[in-house]
Amino acid sequence: MPDLVLSERRGAALLLTLNRPDALNALSSALLTDLAARLDEVARDGSARALVITGAGRAFAAGADIAQMRTMTPQQGEAFSRLGHDTFAKLEALAIPTIAAVNGFALGGGCELALACDWIYASKKARLGQPEVNLGLIPGFGGTSRLVRRVGPAWAKELILTGEPIDADTALRIGLANRVYDDAEPLLAAALATAETIAKKGPVAVASAKRVMQEGQDADVRVAHALEQVGFGSIFATEDRLEGMDAFLGKRTASFSGK
Repeated sequence: MPDLVLSERRGAALLLTLNRPDALNALSSALLTDLAARLDEVARDGSARALVITGAGRAFAAGADIAQMRTMTPQQGEAFSRLGHDTFAKLEALAIPTIAAVNGFALGGGCELALACDWIYASKKARLGQPEVNLGLIPGFGGTSRLVRRVGPAWAKELILTGEPIDADTALRIGLANRVYDDAEPLLAAALATAETIAKKGPVAVASAKRVMQEGQDADVRVAHALEQVGFGSIFATEDRLEGMDAFLGKRTASFSGK
């Protein structure tokens, strides 16, 4: 049986590819379990400076596996939802930036996977949405919370309550996607190029900035400011901070060690 999630090092980045193209990369329990294992490997290894996730074939992920869900009991449905949540929480918790390269359909669980990444690049062929109400369901992998935070409550409600997908240009306009590219090849190249750009920055600073933003986004603004102050101060104990400032003052390119 082929790997359901392919892992490939691309320069400073790690590329994960969902690999069920015949099923439009539908998120089965097996695929989610494999993805969780890959994410654990990324966290343990610590050498990649960014992570890019995409899909094999013409879809990013067309949703959760409907054939598997068809016979689920309420208890099994809740357990399936929990597996998706736990897997996407691992993705969201990574210290490195994560980019969803949405090459085609990103519907239901596929859209929720993209939302668990730090940002989304999309091809012109992409279609994104939360069509669960068409099946008599609701989003189960974080869509009701992450989509609201990404695009605001009005757009999130329209997408979830109508179940209608949107094209890449609309996703760009409402802030669901950061950038749109003509096809899958330039899309993936752009995502990997962004990863290389990030790799040239101070890795401790990148991880700290990501953590402060994520912890502060749902906090009172005074708490968020306090988190920033502590994070800013802690960076002054790092070798990277000295290297970055010395390189700037010496008019040379910094060489960061991640310490």
